[in-house]
Amino acid sequence: MDNVTVIEDAGSSAIADWIESRLRSALAAGEGPLAITVPGGSTPFPIMEELAKAELAWSRIVIFAGDDRVVPLDHPASNRGRIRAIFEPVGAEVAPLTVMEAIPHFALAWLGMGADGHIASLFPNTDPQVDDPAQVRQLTPDPLPPEAPFDRITLTMPSLLDSDEILFTLGEGADKRAVFDAAVRGEHDLPVARLLAAASQPVTCFA
Repeated sequence: MDNVTVIEDAGSSAIADWIESRLRSALAAGEGPLAITVPGGSTPFPIMEELAKAELAWSRIVIFAGDDRVVPLDHPASNRGRIRAIFEPVGAEVAPLTVMEAIPHFALAWLGMGADGHIASLFPNTDPQVDDPAQVRQLTPDPLPPEAPFDRITLTMPSLLDSDEILFTLGEGADKRAVFDAAVRGEHDLPVARLLAAASQPVTCFA
């Protein structure tokens, strides 16, 4: 896939700088609000904390969680709660993710990936489709991850693909890198492979 770039061994600050440069360019290209989606999980939050230090027009940026656990906002497992704690103090809006929410076009769709090839909360058992008519779905992963045994709400494939750029941050683990590389080569049909096969925009993966 000619649209996929893999960058190795970058730390949280370097990834945050990359995201900042993309957001700065997108903000300069227009005057209205700018929407992005960001992932949960352990890898992204240190990057978000670095990104929040950037001198950006945060009041123009609307942030959506790519997925969330169906728990109260103040629950430790709430992605949106943790994202709000980082970005609302600098002036960004952190939008709710509900099945009734209208999802905008994203300047950047930032994703993680599980070792099973899931993205957002589009797990293999949910059989996500690139032509899903819904923008958001509530679903139950199977098996439920023991560290987060909750139903999920998630952006669908079409919502993630409705973006100018896609970013993956894989974190540590040779298993994840192997799954991602095999997806790029089209060697399996896991959710990440379905997304990459349908993506025409630039895709950057920090591995």
